[in-house]
Amino acid sequence: MMNAPMNNLLSLMAISTALFLSACGSIPEKSEPGYEATPPALMMPPKISSGGIYQEGFDLVLFEDLRAHRIGDIVQVLLVEQTDASKSSKTEIDKESTNSMPNPTLLGRTRNVGGDGGLGFDIQSAHEFEGEGESSQSNKLSGSIAVTVSGVLPNGNLQVQGEKWIQINQGSEFIRIKGIVRPVDISSNNTVLSTQIADAKISYGGKGALNEANVTGWMVRFFMSPLWPF
Repeated sequence: MMNAPMNNLLSLMAISTALFLSACGSIPEKSEPGYEATPPALMMPPKISSGGIYQEGFDLVLFEDLRAHRIGDIVQVLLVEQTDASKSSKTEIDKESTNSMPNPTLLGRTRNVGGDGGLGFDIQSAHEFEGEGESSQSNKLSGSIAVTVSGVLPNGNLQVQGEKWIQINQGSEFIRIKGIVRPVDISSNNTVLSTQIADAKISYGGKGALNEANVTGWMVRFFMSPLWPF
């Protein structure tokens, strides 16, 4: 039978492992700095006046534009990102050279070294190089995310930012986006395409067991890095 200290140690290890596994794919309570939701500005209560037909603060706006235009307003971003890039190159270089020097003559006689060894020689060289490279990349991201207006620039453009977390089984996935939107690009149903966002910063990733399974270990990354000389 195991003694009490060993039982306590095993219990502590089991609790630590359970807490670690439960935290791997959990959704964080705080947003990433720079992507947190922006609350709307505080609005002063309207002044109540008496004695007139029109009461300030009790008016009904029938033709107000419901598109986002103030700090804290929500706008839906439709993700329609798709990029395709390819590049190929091929280089071939051939170079050949031949140089010869006949046996020199002096006073009409051919000069020899040590009997029949002539002083003439031939030099030939050939160089050949061939290189070929090809690269291709394709990315696609679709979906939607609701963001908030974090600022209004002097020219009327809107700064937007936000993130969305989705927890699935043993992991969680997130989408973060921030950038600048023109009010004219926001449609009547309060949506804007991600391709219409200037200075856009869009990131998609995840946390948890599924995401960690696709990450190579630190030793493999070391041997594949430029620091490894062989």
